[in-house]
Amino acid sequence: MDIQEEIKAIEEEIRKTPYNKATQFHIGKLKAKLAKLRQDLQRKTAKKVGLGYGIRKAGDATVLLVGFPSVGKSTLLNRITRADSKIGEYDFTTLNVIPGVLEYRGARIQVLDIPGVVEGVSAGKGRGKEILSVVRNADLALIMVDASDTNKAMKQLSVIEDELYKAGFRLNKRPPDVIIKKRNSGGINAGSAVKLTKISIKAVKSILQEFKINNAEVTIREDVTQDQFIDSVMKNRVYIPSIIVANKVDLAKESRAFRKIKKCILVSSLKGTNIERLKEMIWDELKLIRVYMKKAGKKPDMEEPIILKRNSTIRGVCLKIHRDFEENFKFARVWGSSKFPGQKIGLGYVLKDKDVVELHISK
Repeated sequence: MDIQEEIKAIEEEIRKTPYNKATQFHIGKLKAKLAKLRQDLQRKTAKKVGLGYGIRKAGDATVLLVGFPSVGKSTLLNRITRADSKIGEYDFTTLNVIPGVLEYRGARIQVLDIPGVVEGVSAGKGRGKEILSVVRNADLALIMVDASDTNKAMKQLSVIEDELYKAGFRLNKRPPDVIIKKRNSGGINAGSAVKLTKISIKAVKSILQEFKINNAEVTIREDVTQDQFIDSVMKNRVYIPSIIVANKVDLAKESRAFRKIKKCILVSSLKGTNIERLKEMIWDELKLIRVYMKKAGKKPDMEEPIILKRNSTIRGVCLKIHRDFEENFKFARVWGSSKFPGQKIGLGYVLKDKDVVELHISK
């Protein structure tokens, strides 16, 4: 039995096994084994196909267009960026990664159009390893589906989310609050700061042993599921936000189903419908802020802001300009979010969108 056959057999056993207290331990072991097999399959596939596309991150953030062939990714890329991606009314028009740059609110956001995702991509089908290697470098995923056919769109969405999940991607989720410290001896000491209702300490120890971890200090600080605990053990999980982009709304017969989906927007990349709203959603999901710089005694430069992640500090501004600025930092003055205009503050001050900053550096 090869790896794929083992995976299918375990998936089938999990589906057929009713989940209850009596079977919780057994299912936990099966899920741990399944996660290991999927990881082994991805490693095996990686050796065959190489290192992937090797796209270098550029700009202030990277956004990925993920979807089945012919859902309009190339058209959308051309609509929101200056890219010139080939467009055709047939499958697999895009055979390579096509980059573009979305210029929005002073930010330069890299947008990548990758080859169409197909069922089985997590196991390497359709240049799967190459495609997923690009996804791992993204700050945001735009999952595109064809809104002209609701049933087809829902099937596409289900397949894409399932394939990404199997490949280790966790969309719109945060890492579980679990700390695992391996040690050389002493066995497994597992404790929880909260009441566990979805996993037992016995199952925790069993899952760790399935991963050949026999000595560790484990602290669980939230009521995690078995899947979440397995994710905390694995080192290849990727947590990124995503937006569902239902394209071809101009051809849709009904749109109620899409309005029930969180973080979903109906657009027409061909007609331009809701494109500005999509740009705004991209900005919000990336959690970017603009910081404007000024020199002492002069007006601020309001044309070219420094783009930072939300909750960035003055230290982040210094490092964005040059690392010497942090080493030689004396103080800064801030206009905008400060208690009063031009307040004198230090490196740890948390900035807000549209703040104006004046750095004072020792010479």
